[in-house]
Amino acid sequence: MDQSAPVNVAVGRASPGALLELLKPITWFPPMWAFLCGWVSAGPGVGLSSWSLLAGIALTGPLVCGASQIVNDWYDRDVDALNEPQRPIPSGRAPGKTALWFAIIWTAAAQIWALMLGPWVAAATFVGLALAWAYSAPPLRLKLNGWWGNSAVGLSYEGLAWVTGAAIVLGGDLPSRPILIIALLYSIGAHGIMTLNDFKSVEGDLKMGIRSLPAQLGRERAAWVACLFMLVPQLVVVGLLLQWQLSPFAAAVAIVVAAQLLAMKRLLSDPKRLAPWYNATGVSLYVLGMMSAAIGLGGWLA
Repeated sequence: MDQSAPVNVAVGRASPGALLELLKPITWFPPMWAFLCGWVSAGPGVGLSSWSLLAGIALTGPLVCGASQIVNDWYDRDVDALNEPQRPIPSGRAPGKTALWFAIIWTAAAQIWALMLGPWVAAATFVGLALAWAYSAPPLRLKLNGWWGNSAVGLSYEGLAWVTGAAIVLGGDLPSRPILIIALLYSIGAHGIMTLNDFKSVEGDLKMGIRSLPAQLGRERAAWVACLFMLVPQLVVVGLLLQWQLSPFAAAVAIVVAAQLLAMKRLLSDPKRLAPWYNATGVSLYVLGMMSAAIGLGGWLA
């Protein structure tokens, strides 16, 4: 027996560390933040409690987002064998069909957990999980086209997580139309964030036939598209908040949009080099705007 191989691989079992790595905790923040925005946007309600907060964070982060990451790793195992051979599946630390069964079980656990939190929470979770499988798994494999793949991720990570947060506070009921509209707008904006995230893998995408927007359009044009996707929905948010007589919060969102415009101007001067910088600065401003809108919708400072 190869003494350098982990014992758990030899006996056909995955270690807890390998399973945790498949869940990719670093990816959980965006949906958990969107959930928190939804939780805040619903205002005081029957479900406003520490339990609802923790239950929703567990659902949107470790469970739903975690399931999507396992599914993605399983269906990307051949690509990872070339590009990231240290990942749990190609390295043998998650042998055989361990990851596939883990994805199925974790998906079921997420849906069961959602059912305990109310009908609309369960409905949003079902759609999110369906998109997670459609994103990575054939025959749809939405990730092969940046237009469709980024839309699926934006809707799952932002819109559905936001709706989940609001629905929990409302005792499982469907959130109001303003909450649904704002959640949808920030989902559309997230399409641009996902486009910038694809800049780091353009060369690999071209080799593997993945039609991310930077691969399809080139980095310069894709950067313009990303900025438009992020900018236009936020301007609509500002207009709607003004219409709903939430002027202080419209002003707060407008300020972060203005700051993003300055960052976008710099990004467009050299998209290849500055995309990672924008992801750390402009995206931070974007999520601050999300919370500003949520506080306004919830009437917390009224």
